[in-house]
Amino acid sequence: MASIIARRTLPQVARRARYFSSTAARNAAEVKSLGVIGAGQMGLGIALVAAQRAGVPVTLIDSSKASLDKGVSFAEKLLAKDVSKQRITQEQADKARSLLTPSTAIEDLSKVDFVIEAVPEIPKLKFDIFSQLAQICPKHAILATNTSSISITKIAAATTKDPKDTSASSRVVSTHFMNPVPVQKGVEIISGLQTSAETLETAVAFCKAMGKIASVSADSPGFLANRILMPYINEAVICLETGVGDRDSIDSIMKNGTNVPMGPLQLADFIGLDTCLAIMKVLHTETGDSKYRPSVLLAKMVDAGWLGKKSGKGFYDY
Repeated sequence: MASIIARRTLPQVARRARYFSSTAARNAAEVKSLGVIGAGQMGLGIALVAAQRAGVPVTLIDSSKASLDKGVSFAEKLLAKDVSKQRITQEQADKARSLLTPSTAIEDLSKVDFVIEAVPEIPKLKFDIFSQLAQICPKHAILATNTSSISITKIAAATTKDPKDTSASSRVVSTHFMNPVPVQKGVEIISGLQTSAETLETAVAFCKAMGKIASVSADSPGFLANRILMPYINEAVICLETGVGDRDSIDSIMKNGTNVPMGPLQLADFIGLDTCLAIMKVLHTETGDSKYRPSVLLAKMVDAGWLGKKSGKGFYDY
């Protein structure tokens, strides 16, 4: 029975993806305010781009005031850099900054039209947040996650105790932005089984308002981007681990042989080795396929605290 459901469900989701990509914004709701949960690299990037490109007020939530202060300071540096390079005017920078409001209280999201969660890839953490959002946010608010691997259907289910009550779960969707958000144009829009047509269309339209190019994928482990990218990075780590090539040779051949902007090991450092490991674990567990087994070296580096650029050391030193 499960296999029959799977064969039916995935084609249905694919048809929905094609349908919504051709009819985006037909029933999209207007987004006048945004909430972002998580002031790390991804959350801050999403908040800044929304303020700059979509021109909406953004409430940036984080449980740590220190993280909020660091994030806002970084946003100000990015805006100042854009002004110095004449990408934007000082007036535009001041307006974008004025639209960012940091807060440590999740209750401040009680009036927003759209929320994007961008916290670490810890299922229970995300489930708890969405359970709270279902109670705090307005009944029309879209509840989006920036997850790179966790099932949208499971996250949506966390918003209610009654499967028959879809008032909140139908408003859950994934807006998976690429890193770094201010630079990368692509964003994956993923709907769970509960996601409504209006929710999906609103998510696509809002991401377009942020200047992004939206791609729609099914709620399958890793979705599109990481289902393809992470095994590539993991295999590069295995090549290093088993002595097929050294770090520089691995990155050099991929940069100079396939015309990618950076090699897989350097890219892993920029993404965060802990994030790469977490995604590989999800792929391995959810699919049961041994080809997604995380590299032993990758796990050891995470154990050592060598997480890449954000920790100052990964495959390279920063």
